[in-house]
Amino acid sequence: MRTAAAALTALSLVGVAALAGCSGGGPEGGVSQNAPAASRSASPSPSPTPDWNPRPGSIAAVGDSITRGFDACSVLADCPEVSWATGTDDTVRSLAVRLLGPSKAPDRSWNLAVSGSRMVQLPEQMARAAKERPELVTVMTGANDACRDSVRLMTPVADFRASFEASMRQLRAGAPKAQVYVSSVPDLKRLWSTGRVNELGKKIWDLGICQSMLADADDLGPAAVARRDAVQDRVVAYNEVLRDVCAKDRYCRYDGGAVFDFRFTGTQLSPWDWFHPSRDGQARLAEIAYRNVTAAEPPA
Repeated sequence: MRTAAAALTALSLVGVAALAGCSGGGPEGGVSQNAPAASRSASPSPSPTPDWNPRPGSIAAVGDSITRGFDACSVLADCPEVSWATGTDDTVRSLAVRLLGPSKAPDRSWNLAVSGSRMVQLPEQMARAAKERPELVTVMTGANDACRDSVRLMTPVADFRASFEASMRQLRAGAPKAQVYVSSVPDLKRLWSTGRVNELGKKIWDLGICQSMLADADDLGPAAVARRDAVQDRVVAYNEVLRDVCAKDRYCRYDGGAVFDFRFTGTQLSPWDWFHPSRDGQARLAEIAYRNVTAAEPPA
C-alpha cells in the first residue's frame, strides 16, 4: 500500500469531497443499527465466569493497522487516538475508555500494534506487552496474512497457528495471568462486496491494496470467484486457529466470530482507502469488544 502513496494522495485530493458524504451515518459513538444483536442488548450480567475479570484495570493492544487507526483520520497515517482498543477520541469511545474511564485510559493503556504487521510479528509485540504487566491484552491481527499480492503468498494456516502459539507463550512468560481478548479476522469478502460499488474506492484498490481479494473488483469470472473464495476460506481457517489456541488458555477469550460476522457498510470504511475502518468503524469494533470483555460468559 505504501508504495502507492503518491498516487493515493492524488486520488484522495480528488475524492475527499465526493466521499465525505459517504463517511457519515448515525451519530458518532452511538450504537450502530448494523451492530450485532448482542451489542444492542441489555447490559451483561455482573456475575463473571471463573478466572475472568470483566473490569480489568489496564489494557495493552497488539495487532496491525486496524488497531493503529490507520487511514481513519487522514491519508496514509496512523491515528491511534481513534483506535477501537486504546484510543481517546470521544466519538469512538474505545474499549479502554469504556472500561477505565476517559481520565485513566491514557495512563493505563498501551497501543503496541504495528501497521502492516502479520501474525509472524505478533510474538515480538506480545513480549513488549508483557513488560507492561497489563490486566488485559487485546489481539486483532490476521487480515494482512490473507491480504497479499496473490493467493499463493497468503500465510499458511500451520505457520499462522505456530506464530499465535508462540505469541501466547511470550505473553505468559512475562504476564502469566494477563487476560487476552482475541478478535476474529474481519470478513474480507464482505469488504469486497461492500466497497466495489464505489468507483473511486476501486481505483484506490487497484493501487495495490489486498490484491488477493480486491484485485479486478468487477471481475465475476470463474477464476476471480475462485480466488476470492480461496481468500475467504483462509480467513475462516485463521479464525478457527484463533478460537482453538485461545480455548487452551484459561485467561483467553475469543470473540466467537463477532467481528467476522459484523455486517459493516460503507459508513464503517475509511474514505481514504475503502479498506481500513473509519471512525465509525472503530466505534463499532469498540462496542463489540466491550460487550465480549464484560459479558458474564464467553461467546458461543
